[in-house]
Amino acid sequence: MLDRNTIEIIKSTVPVLEKHGQAITTRFYQMMFGNHPELLNIFNHANQKQGRQQKALAGTVYAAAQYIDNLEAILPVVKQIAHKHRSLGIKAEHYPIVGKHLLLAIKDVLGDAATDEIIDAWGKAYNVIADAFIGVEAEMYEEASSQQGGWDGFRNFIVDRKVKESDVITSFYLKPEDNKEIAHFLPGQYISIKLEIQGEEFTHIRQYSLSDVPGKDYYRISVKREAGTANPDGMVSNYLHNTVTEGEILKVSAPAGDFVLDTEKNTPVVLLSGGVGLTPMLSMLKTVVEVQPERNVTFIHAAANGNVHALRGEVDSLSALDNVNSFFFYDSPTEEDRQNHGFDVEGYVTQDWLVNNIPTLDADFYFCGPVPFMKSINTSLKNLGVAKERIHYEFFGPKGSLEESVKEEPVSV
Repeated sequence: MLDRNTIEIIKSTVPVLEKHGQAITTRFYQMMFGNHPELLNIFNHANQKQGRQQKALAGTVYAAAQYIDNLEAILPVVKQIAHKHRSLGIKAEHYPIVGKHLLLAIKDVLGDAATDEIIDAWGKAYNVIADAFIGVEAEMYEEASSQQGGWDGFRNFIVDRKVKESDVITSFYLKPEDNKEIAHFLPGQYISIKLEIQGEEFTHIRQYSLSDVPGKDYYRISVKREAGTANPDGMVSNYLHNTVTEGEILKVSAPAGDFVLDTEKNTPVVLLSGGVGLTPMLSMLKTVVEVQPERNVTFIHAAANGNVHALRGEVDSLSALDNVNSFFFYDSPTEEDRQNHGFDVEGYVTQDWLVNNIPTLDADFYFCGPVPFMKSINTSLKNLGVAKERIHYEFFGPKGSLEESVKEEPVSV
């Protein structure tokens, strides 16, 4: 427990963190990786380069300072991050390294304003916050390894099948090399893939949503090929698309993630996706059909056109069922799309369309896709009065914010 004086000092730094938080976390990563380059085997290089990890960490530190006397309030955020950490292989022994460099970065950025008293208070606070993460993650590691078909760390899986789903998305069907049982997962969860790419100094780990229904003897991920190989994101996705072949071995973590379909509820569900954000949505759709056949589900997907629309046949085959309705939005349909009537709406998913076409707003809404797409959906749902507890979404990568007001503008997916 922290004493009252320490709590007051931490809370007094909240305005400073709001102003300088990202500068501190940027400096933190520079210093930590400079002293411990081996940690680059764990952290996502693309998120570092794009500044997403720095921004996400700044938000977490800011929230921790705000709620330092009531950390229970940020427990959902702790658990969400802990899922990522467990999937990546971050362990208790990494936390002292992080703490040391976070304090060094605070001092480096704030200079004389970071007095010994402030640094001492943050050292105490960090230990309390780190203990919370370590405790939650220890439970997750135990659960992942002890569950039926579970394992610790990374396990070898064979690429049993590789299927091109669209011009930009390819599915990989992964089966365990040892032919033993694999862990169950919840619809919406993801796995981590660890890659050793020839010519690269460090390993690359990426997290991909599972795109099929649970209960199979394989895991399926459906990966979008990012443009260009010079950036870290493009390097990994292009490697999977262009180099990995059927029969190869990939290192895979046990499923993780807290963005999951609540199958305890029987309320109508609306699944909205943009681009490759359809992967967790498809797993949820197929699960509803399989285990909740009486539950009404509306599936809405936005893509540029039919050339990049993946896994459509699987959705079409389910749309014939009485409890399933599907709608496809193309913002740049091809002439072939028009001739074949291959989509329902030309343009974007708007607030007006939702209010006129969703059977009920008393549904549970799940959505995933590019951040501008998610901001637009989030704003529309809030404007329509959908309760906060009925709105669920997932970021691909570090957690961001959807709270900024947005205009309904064209969003390419």
